Amino acid sequence: MSKKGKVLLAMSGGIDSSIAALLLHEQGYEVVGITMKTWDYASSGGSSKETGCCSLDSINDARMLAVNLGFPHFILDIRNEFGNYIIDNFVDEYLAGRTPNPCVLCNTHIKWEALLKRADMLDCEFIATGHYARIREENNRYVISKGLDSNKDQSYVLWGLTQQSLKEPYFLCRIIKI
Repeated sequence: MSKKGKVLLAMSGGIDSSIAALLLHEQGYEVVGITMKTWDYASSGGSSKETGCCSLDSINDARMLAVNLGFPHFILDIRNEFGNYIIDNFVDEYLAGRTPNPCVLCNTHIKWEALLKRADMLDCEFIATGHYARIREENNRYVISKGLDSNKDQSYVLWGLTQQSLKEPYFLCRIIKI
């Protein structure tokens, strides 16, 4: 048990969430990793090398990092929700001539609710991600702001998060600032 607390870390397998894992681990937090499986990779008909934060390779990278650092890692299967809401919406919007951003919709409607639920189930005091953004309080509301380095900013994929998602007790570790 860590004196700093237990943190549920959303691990995409990418560099940002991997750095967040390293920093939290080095700072003495008890880290629990979680990666969301969004796609049925066996039947997707894609190339042998998947890319992106939702790929099978990314899941394996996240798992390997957790094993190497000695903390538990879980895979959360959200294929049904992702397909029914994100993919269907993407297809509809694209066919209507618009350019949807599936990451924004996933963060807003699926990912954070799933993280909050799992954090409670696993008795985690905090939730962290590798998103490069800042959260500040303004007029008794939480506001997502650009990261200090605008070249790395990822606040745009988090704009739809609710006040409930941004408030305590998760606030201190929700967005890792690197």
